[in-house]
Amino acid sequence: MLPRRLLALPVVLTGVALAHYAAPLPLSAIAPPKGQFGLPFKGAPGPDTWLLGQGYGNTTGAYRQRRSTYGNLQGIHAGLDFSAPCGTPVLAIGDGVVAEVDGPHGSPPHNLVIDHAGNLSSLYGHLRVRSPLRVGQTVKRGQVVGESGDSQGTCVSAPHLHLELRDRAHQRFFNPLPYIAADWNSLALAGSFGRGYEYDLTQPRRWQTPDSQPAALRGGALLNEFKNPWPPSPGGAR
Repeated sequence: MLPRRLLALPVVLTGVALAHYAAPLPLSAIAPPKGQFGLPFKGAPGPDTWLLGQGYGNTTGAYRQRRSTYGNLQGIHAGLDFSAPCGTPVLAIGDGVVAEVDGPHGSPPHNLVIDHAGNLSSLYGHLRVRSPLRVGQTVKRGQVVGESGDSQGTCVSAPHLHLELRDRAHQRFFNPLPYIAADWNSLALAGSFGRGYEYDLTQPRRWQTPDSQPAALRGGALLNEFKNPWPPSPGGAR
C-alpha cells in the first residue's frame, strides 16, 4: 500500500493546477481601490519595527529576474515587501475568510491567503511558521494571522513579509497602495533593499512612482522587456 502522503499527491497537484490556470475574474467584478484595507503590522514604522523594503511593480530587482522568478508575473514584483524582524506579528489587512494555509502560491516557507469582499484576496508570504488559522475561519481586520519570517527560513537573509493583493482566481495582481490606507509618501521614501524602479530610457518617466505601477496578469507578456533599460543588469546584460 502506498504511503498516505503519496496518495495525497494527485490532490495537491490538482490544487496547484487549478490555482495557476483558473480563468482570471473580469475587472468589472473586482472592487475598485478606495483605501479599504489596513497595514499588515501594528504600530508606527521605524528601523526597530518595520519599514517598506521593496515596492510593488517595475522594481530593479524584479527587472533583473524578469525572465525567471517574475517571468510568469509579467516581469514585475507582484507585492509589497515589508522589512521586519522575524517573529513580528502579521495582521489581516481586512475582514475576510481564510482561503489557504500553506497553499500552492509560493512565498516560502509558509504562506496564507485570505479572501475579502469584492473578489479580492490577500497573500501573506515568507511567514516564519505555519499560521494557526484554519481554512474557512473568519478573520477581522487587525487580527494576528501569522509571524513574519524570510524567504530562506533562516531569519538571516532578508527578513520581511511579502504581501500581495490578487483577484480570487489568483490570476490578476494589483498595486496594493491605493487599496491600503497609509502614509505612502513617507513609507515609499524609506525603501531599502528594493533599489527603486527600472528605467526604460525611451520612456524615462513611465512606472517611476509607487502609485503608477501597472496591474499584472499571470502568464502575460513581459511588461518591462525594455530596449534601453537603466540600470543594466550585473555584467551589462540587458
